[in-house]
This record gives sequence, structure tokens and C-alpha cells, in this order.
Amino acid sequence: MTLQSSWLRLAGLVMTGNKSKGLVGPVLIILILSMMVLPLPPFLLDLLFTFNIALSIMVLLVSMYTMKALDFAAFPAVLLFTTLLRLSLNVASSRVVLMEGHTGPDAAGKVIEAFGHFLVGGNFAVGVMVFIILVVINFMVITKGAGRIAEVGARFTLDAMPGKQMAIDADLNAGLIGEDVARKRRSEVAQEAAFYGSMDGASKFVRGDAVAGLLIMVINIIGGLIVGVAQHGLDLSAAATTYTLLAIGDGLVAQIPALVISTAAGVIVSRVATDEDVGGQLTGQLFANPQVLFLTAGVIGLMGLIPGMPNMAFLIIAGGLIWLGRRVSQGVGGGGPAAAEGAPATAAAAATAQAAVQTQEASWDDVALVDPLGLEVGYRLISLVDQAQSGELLGRIKSIRKKFAQEIGFLVPVVHIRDNLEIKPNAYVIKLKGVEIGHGEATPGQWMAINPGQVSASLPGTATKDPAFGLPAIWIDGSLREQAQIFGYTVVDASTVVATHLNHLIHQHAAELLGRQEVQHLLDRIGKESPMLVQDLVPKTLSLTTLQKVLQNLLDEEVPIRDMRTILDVLAEHAPTVSDTTELTSLIRLDLGRAIVQQLYPGDEELQVIGLDSSLDRVLFQALSNSSGLEPGLADNLLREAQAAMDRQSQLGLASVLVVQHPLRVLLARFLRRNLAQLKVLSQAEIPDTRTIKVTATIGARA
Repeated sequence: MTLQSSWLRLAGLVMTGNKSKGLVGPVLIILILSMMVLPLPPFLLDLLFTFNIALSIMVLLVSMYTMKALDFAAFPAVLLFTTLLRLSLNVASSRVVLMEGHTGPDAAGKVIEAFGHFLVGGNFAVGVMVFIILVVINFMVITKGAGRIAEVGARFTLDAMPGKQMAIDADLNAGLIGEDVARKRRSEVAQEAAFYGSMDGASKFVRGDAVAGLLIMVINIIGGLIVGVAQHGLDLSAAATTYTLLAIGDGLVAQIPALVISTAAGVIVSRVATDEDVGGQLTGQLFANPQVLFLTAGVIGLMGLIPGMPNMAFLIIAGGLIWLGRRVSQGVGGGGPAAAEGAPATAAAAATAQAAVQTQEASWDDVALVDPLGLEVGYRLISLVDQAQSGELLGRIKSIRKKFAQEIGFLVPVVHIRDNLEIKPNAYVIKLKGVEIGHGEATPGQWMAINPGQVSASLPGTATKDPAFGLPAIWIDGSLREQAQIFGYTVVDASTVVATHLNHLIHQHAAELLGRQEVQHLLDRIGKESPMLVQDLVPKTLSLTTLQKVLQNLLDEEVPIRDMRTILDVLAEHAPTVSDTTELTSLIRLDLGRAIVQQLYPGDEELQVIGLDSSLDRVLFQALSNSSGLEPGLADNLLREAQAAMDRQSQLGLASVLVVQHPLRVLLARFLRRNLAQLKVLSQAEIPDTRTIKVTATIGARA
């Protein structure tokens, strides 16, 4: 009894107190492994077999009462532990059967004896057939079906993960949920995928258990015959009867709990998550329609009237269905006492729900804020933004933001990506503060061959246009990629098409993306290195709003604001006497002139620019001095001549840059930016003395 008492003490340690919960797993593993090695007395085997049956029933009932699969997320681990427990009990009982089976049918305990005698009537042939039937049911039907459902569920759950995650991001961006709720929902999505994946693998334990049970029974029968006849001197008939009944009892006492556990696995993976458990779903949906019950009762009743059929059994079932159908119809239709009793409760519940909706006040949580920068994609483009499907667009957008920050001088807001089923499957829409600023289409798996104007041959494919710059292009298959490059095409994939378009629009709308928060971040950044410069300027001399407007003016003219030290130095010098933001912008451009020119003309090459005819120069000065603006005729002629000059520069392969006297720069830059955005306007004062200027085209010569 020393070994038995030690087992009981270990079991008591597992069951007592919250402090011992962490010991449950390790202690169970030790118990299971020790059962395979140490001999157990029959009484302890009875306790453990009874515990195994009780545990399987508990698992089945818990699975029946769960609302969704994640409510029993520990089921795959439970499946593993229960399988190991049954196998270890089989090993322990087999040891006792083979060693003590010659002493009688109760050699391995009362539980095995009961299953071997009372359940199959002591007939070992019947017992063998029943055992094989149970194994076939468990192995071929329940376990195989549950495993298939788990496999399909895991596959569909993984396929649906990107859409679910994007839906969570959409709700979070729309303000419908908070960060904590979003984090919880993301965790549930990941746990659901992990659960079905684990169930797909854990179901193999049950199938292996069924095969092992069959082999163990065969081994016990053959081994029992050898041990009984050869070692204990029993005759073949007595040995066959004794050891076969013991082996059958041992197999049945293990396979019945295995069948129950397999049923629980099937219930877990086959249910559809609702706010009801399986019992509520069955009774609420299977017996909800009284017409179905009446028709079934009619069919069964007619079959019961056929001569030779068991009339009593059929008529009893038909009568029961008619009674149940009347009860259901009374509860639904309101024609009887059940309806009279249920109506007030239903009405009260509806009134309570309506009152709750009416009394719920609107709050600031109901205000949906628009995203500063958003990208909406059709469902066929989800693969481009899903890292699980090797989507590269997310990484490229991160690179775009990083490169923009390094080149322009501030970090644009995060691009919020969501799917939109209302647009075309291959389409995407880029939005700035909730308003569309660009759209296009991309074809995943294909390449866009862009014609820069000097290709040597055409390619088969779907004609289109580069959404960023409007160049003619063709969507081609990957097999034509190298050939397209040989012909002179610029070949890019679908992710690059979207990323390039987004990058172009971010640069184009950089001024609108620079908000007060971004300006404050810039001040905090420069304040770490030059704290006195920032403290003396903002807000003592210059307001944050004025600084924001000046920086936006620079960005409108495509001037980077990386050199914040120079910008703040100029503002600190002139802000006390100059309040106009346009004039402050011009003063800053003078100090940034070297960088501006370097951006347009890299290195120390000669500046081949567009100039103004002297007569047009005088007319513009006169219009500026009178503050009358440009006359319509003069404006039309200026646009026409500027376009002609740009065409000449383009033919020569030169940049379209107009150089004017400093007082005229603001007037012409503002006018031409609205009509000819590609034409950059420089002041002569902005060009360093070390750079050489050559006028290659003139505006106004034919005016």
C-alpha cells in the first residue's frame, strides 16, 4: 500500500489550493510516465480507470456548453493528456493482466472485470466484435471527420486572417473601437488560427490511440495465451477464455472514454460560433419549425400502419412528434397558454432593449476622425499588403516615409491601409484627409512595362497608363520581363506601381501633410541641439502657426526643409520686423539658394535656363508696381510662351527652370505654379556667384 498511498498523496497535492495549479501539468506527466514503468495494484487501477471515464465525460460536457471554440482553447492539450493517460493505463493494466491473469477474471481490478463480463455478457467473441466496432466508429467516422473539419477550418481561418485584421484596423481608425479592444481582437484572430492548427494535429493522437488500442488487445490475447499455457499450466480453452475476456475488458474500458473524447473534438470543431451552446442550437433550430415536426409525424405514422411493421414503436414516436409540434406552434403563434405567458416577457425584453437604445447618449467616441493619409485597395490587391502572403507594399511604404523624411525634412503621417469592396477588385484609391487625391489599378502577378518614349518594339499585353506620371504602359506577364527591358521599357511590379504613385502624391501634397504636430516635432528635434534658438524664436517672436505657414510655402515650391537651423536663423533675424509669411519665405529662399540650385542642377555644371525678354520684364515690373496683377491678354501670352520655352528645353534634354529678377519671382512662381507646375522659377539673387548661367530659351521674344 506504500505505492498506492504515494499516488494518492501526489493526486491530493495536484487538487489542493491555487498555489498548486502550476504543478498540475508536471505532476500529471510524472504520473502518466510512472504508470508505464511502475506496477499498479488493482484497486488503484480501478480508481484511475474511473477517473479516466469521468474526465472524458467532463470534457464532452464542457465542449457542449462552450459558445465558441476559443472558450475551450486548452482542448488540444487536454486531448494529448487524455490520450497519454489512456495509453499509460493500457500499459499498466496489460502488465497486471499478463502477470496475474491466471488467478481469475478480477486480477486487473473490478472495472476491467465489469466491462469484460457485464457489458458483453461474458462472451469473448461478442466482446471482440463490439471492441472492433467501437474502434472502427472512433477511427473511421468521428476522428477522421473531426480531423478533416479541423484541417479545413485551419485553412479557411488562415485565409481569412488578412481580411479580419484589416477590418480591425478599419474599426480602430474609424474610432469604433479602442486600442485595447483592437489588441484583444487581433489576439483572438491569432489564437483562433493557432487553435484550429493545433486541432488538426491533435486529432492524429486520437486516431493513433484507436490503432494502438486494437494492437494492445491483440498483444494481450496472444501474450495471455502464451503466458497462461506455457508458464501457468492452463489448458488452451481456459487460457483463451480468461485472457481474452480480460483483454476485451481492458480494451473497452479505454476505448469508450476515447470515443467520448473524440465526440467532444467533433463537437468543438464542427460548431458554428453563436451566442448559444450546442444544446441551445440543436433545440432552437432542429425543433423550431412545427411544420417539420407535423410532417415527420405523418410520415412515421403512415409507416406504422403498414402491416408487419412494429406499429406500436412507430405510433408512439409519431404521437410524441405531434405533441411536440403543438407545443412549439403554441409558443410561436401565440394561440395557447404558453404564448400568453411568454408574450409579456418578450414584450418587456423588447421594450427594455428599445429603451436602452433611446437612452444611450451620443459621445465623442462616436466621432469618426479621418485619416491624414489613407490607401484603400480592392480585394485582389490584399495580397500586396499582407505580409503572410509575401506582400511587399507595406515594406515599400515604410521605405517611402523614411526616404521622404531624409530628403524633405519631416515625417509624413502613417498611411492607413484598408480594403474596400465598393471599388474594382484591382483598383486602389489614395486619400488625403478623407478626400481622394489619386487612384489607379494594379495587377498582382504581372509587370507594368512603362514606355519612356524611346522603345524599339511593342509588346503583347493590356494597354494602360502609369498612374503616377501618365506615361503609356502595358501590363505584361513575367515571362516577357527581360524582353521588355531589352526593348527599352521600364519594367516594375504591381507593388512598385502603387508605391511610386503614392510617393509622387506625397511629394505633391507635402505642404498639406505638414501639420502643427509635425512642426512641433521639428522644433523638439532641433531644440535638442540648439535649445536657445527655439526658445527665443517660438513662441516669443514667432507663433507656431506662422512658422507652419512659412514651411508650407517652402514645400509648395518643392524646397526641402531639412536645413531647419538655417530657416530658424533667418526667421530669428527678420521675424521681429517682417510679419508677411510670403516675404519671410523669400528671405529664407535667399539663404537656401545654394541648396535649391543644387537640387535642380547637381554638381558644378552650367545652369542652362529660361530667361525673360527685356520688354516683358518691364511690363511685369509695371504690373507689380501698380498691384493690378496680370492682364488676361498678358497672362495668356505668358503661358503660351512659357510652354514653348519648356518644349525647347525638353527637346534639348534640359531642366525647365526660369530665372527672373528677385522682385518678380513671387509673382511669376505663384502664377505659373497653378498652370505649369513643371516649370520652376528661380531668383537671380538665389543663384550662388560661383555658378555660371546660360540662357537657352526666352519667354516674351514674340510678345
